[in-house]
Amino acid sequence: MTVTELSLAQFRSWSRLELELDRQPLAIFGPNGSGKTNILEALSMLAPGRGLRGVAARDQARHGGPDAGWRIRARVQDHDVETSAPPEGSRTVVLDDKQVPQTVLGRLLRVIWLVPAMDRLWTDPPETRRRFLDRITLSLCPDHAELALAYEKPMRERNRLLKDQVGDPAWYRALEAQMARAGAALTRNRKDALTRIMAAQDESATGFPAAVLALLPGEGRADDTDEESIASRLADMRPRDLAAGRSLTGPHRADLGAHWGPANTPAALSSTGEQKALLLSLVLANARALSDQPVVLLLDEVAAHLDADRRAALYDQLVDLPAQTVLTGTGAELFDAFKDRARRMAVGKQDGISAIREIQ
Repeated sequence: MTVTELSLAQFRSWSRLELELDRQPLAIFGPNGSGKTNILEALSMLAPGRGLRGVAARDQARHGGPDAGWRIRARVQDHDVETSAPPEGSRTVVLDDKQVPQTVLGRLLRVIWLVPAMDRLWTDPPETRRRFLDRITLSLCPDHAELALAYEKPMRERNRLLKDQVGDPAWYRALEAQMARAGAALTRNRKDALTRIMAAQDESATGFPAAVLALLPGEGRADDTDEESIASRLADMRPRDLAAGRSLTGPHRADLGAHWGPANTPAALSSTGEQKALLLSLVLANARALSDQPVVLLLDEVAAHLDADRRAALYDQLVDLPAQTVLTGTGAELFDAFKDRARRMAVGKQDGISAIREIQ
């Protein structure tokens, strides 16, 4: 078991929620706006970062509720986890009655999600794919969050110097050395994650396409694993970076590429249905690659965009996955292919507040 209990207070549309979870996939259904996705978002807050919607903590409090912020409590791997945010305050995490950094959550639990906004992954700007890749990498390499912070802090300071048109190289060397050290490790983690995801794909068994994945250079370089090379290039790029007022090269400019099928079709040129199937394939492979870790898989409104055969194939995969899965959909019929292999809960609104009941 991964998460056995979930408790919400003043989070999004939920005034209160007490939920017991088990190993079976959990299918939550109800009309749009009833609060289904808010449960998934609460579970995603058991990972480092801003959760599946990527918003500030102040925007997650229930509108119209008491001015007391929000709180999420969970029982995770025999640990008590609480994360909360007061009004206009920052999010805090408490593990077994001791306040800890958010990054600790990444070592306790791996949370993977797929939401409708991610359907545009292959046509969105590189930043979107980079965030997606880094979430995968974080699930496989728990130190990735600390490395990202170790890279971004000196980069922000370097960008400040560039914006202020500071030309003295002595100001840049120490910052570029820090960026090079953390950046090389970031790239190694990303490459290792892609290797593991490709190894975990199994098109013949799953019915979902397998892709060849690559770390693309963008304005940086895909081989950013050598500290000296990164530091040298940052130094060489200072004149151009000064003109732009920001750092134009490095691991923060990398991109994710994907090709699949006999024709080696780029993901961006595939049909909408193929892009969705490929995205699902990567998420499932991510969960399989973590078979030795506690994993929670969150799938928001994923069933409505699949035909009946692929929906049944997906549910077969979810039942067999070594992960705790929670899905949402607008109607109970979307989950019929689970038969008796999943729990079902209906969500609705009562006086503007979300409510839930289990369907036997």
